[in-house]
Amino acid sequence: MKSGDLVPLEKNAGTGSMTDPKTLTSFINYCKKNFPANRYELILWDYGGGSLSGYGYDQKNQSSGSMTLSSLDSALKSAGIKYDSIGFDACLMATVETASMLSRYADYLIASEETEPGIGWYYTNWLTELSANPSMATLDIGQSIVDDFVAACAQQCRGQATTLSVVDLAELSATLPDDLSAFSQELKRMITEGEYKAVSTARSGSREFASSSVIDQIDFVDFARRLGADEGKALVDVLLSAVKYNRTSSSMTNAYGLSVYFPLRKMSSVNKAVQTYDAIGMDADYTSCVRAFASMELSGQAVSGSSSGYATSPYSALFGNMTGLGSTGGSSGSGYGSSATVSSGDIADLLSALLGGDMSGLAGLSQQDVTFFTGRSLEDVRASADYLALNRFDPSALYWQQNARGYYLSLSDEQWDLIENVDLNLYYDDGEGYVNMGLDNLFAFDEDGNLVPDTERTWLSINNQPVAYYHLSTVQDGDSYTIAGRVPALLNGETVNLILLFTDSEPNGYVAGAQPVYEDWETDTVARGLIELEDGDTLDFLCDFYSYDGVYQDSYLLGEPLTVSGELTVHDTVLDGGEVLVMYRFTD
Repeated sequence: MKSGDLVPLEKNAGTGSMTDPKTLTSFINYCKKNFPANRYELILWDYGGGSLSGYGYDQKNQSSGSMTLSSLDSALKSAGIKYDSIGFDACLMATVETASMLSRYADYLIASEETEPGIGWYYTNWLTELSANPSMATLDIGQSIVDDFVAACAQQCRGQATTLSVVDLAELSATLPDDLSAFSQELKRMITEGEYKAVSTARSGSREFASSSVIDQIDFVDFARRLGADEGKALVDVLLSAVKYNRTSSSMTNAYGLSVYFPLRKMSSVNKAVQTYDAIGMDADYTSCVRAFASMELSGQAVSGSSSGYATSPYSALFGNMTGLGSTGGSSGSGYGSSATVSSGDIADLLSALLGGDMSGLAGLSQQDVTFFTGRSLEDVRASADYLALNRFDPSALYWQQNARGYYLSLSDEQWDLIENVDLNLYYDDGEGYVNMGLDNLFAFDEDGNLVPDTERTWLSINNQPVAYYHLSTVQDGDSYTIAGRVPALLNGETVNLILLFTDSEPNGYVAGAQPVYEDWETDTVARGLIELEDGDTLDFLCDFYSYDGVYQDSYLLGEPLTVSGELTVHDTVLDGGEVLVMYRFTD
């Protein structure tokens, strides 16, 4: 800044990729040479992807990907500076993996567990305070950044989840290793000695971040507490002590300052996690327990005949081999998904055959995706087979019955105990095939504990246009709640997800904004904030379309284009006309 104006330090710094570690090293060296100081802070801004994807996305160098944690490690090592703090004004970077790697280069980490609202940090106050007092304590700087960020987001980003924490990296690096190793060993023991379901239930119930992006990052304190083991309690104490300051919005619960990768919904990322952990020196015991959990999950998917790593549509169940009692062309796969009486020996034979052969296609994964599954001993295979034989959900019980009150679905208490989630899935017959209207967390039970179907033919609409809606998360804190969901659409021709929020103060819901959707080859990182809709914007709503024989056709434009004029209205609409198929997706 000179005389109140911004002045470029270099008129042309070139077009190097902002996710190339050499670019970051060059920037740091430039600052060190031209602006030497006795205190340094480093802030990385905008796109973030967390433990596996790391930082950044360069829209002018799209093929350069992101800067992984190992690449960031390389850049900082080459630059050779120790920072008071390294901050990420970016999404999802407050992870144990990030903190563990950065402890070699900084005293504190300032970052967010969740995706950040678009306005980002509020720089005015803390920079003014620091310029007035250059010896201001780093922790005080961090607290000021956190307070101003949370306050500004509350005022300007209605309903959007907000997190920001300050982590003492020196303390974390000194206290975490022993307790993380002990916790990881206990976790692996539970997974391999018949307590997988307890671990899976704890993982499924933990606070998850960026759920629409399926990155499998959860709050580490929340996860450890849910397991209840002594090793978990010790780990919680270490993490809470190292997080020196942490604040969240009212719409965010069970977020204590540091998240961690733990697989559940996307098996294709496990190999990348293992490679990342090897590169940054992550605790070997934690890597081992991640592999053990993922291997058991993949084994269960193989035995159940699952055909996708994180299925978004159970449509094939209408036509496929859901119960193993015969097939009409679906993709359910192995007949081992049939009755509840499959033997441990049969399962062991299947797993052994998979380990010794080509597993490509299993759970929608490539052969390269499942190398974490290999290298298992015969003893491991037999233990997995015994567990799966005793704890398999029996899909043959999934059929509707009828009594005087109407239709219902009845399962035993033992079978219900295996279920993690139930989602309503709706299809609409438009005369040419079936339109997938999405997934919602709507279900009800009668006085006998039976599931009763929703047959009211209502679905969510925006400005009287029914849309495909997918539930993302529900946060409940006493009487206060926030429900988030997404609606796929084209915004002025670009693919987005409209983010819808429903709260106790606005139960009818509203459109919070649009989240860009990138191709897999572009980036796995997440843009900070949502695109605000403006008058004159054009929206085309999207959905998946299936032929009558159950074959996916393409994305489908739903209804007429909508021109934004004022605030959009969210409400329920009765689906008149064609038949409606109502079904429920069970996740065991």
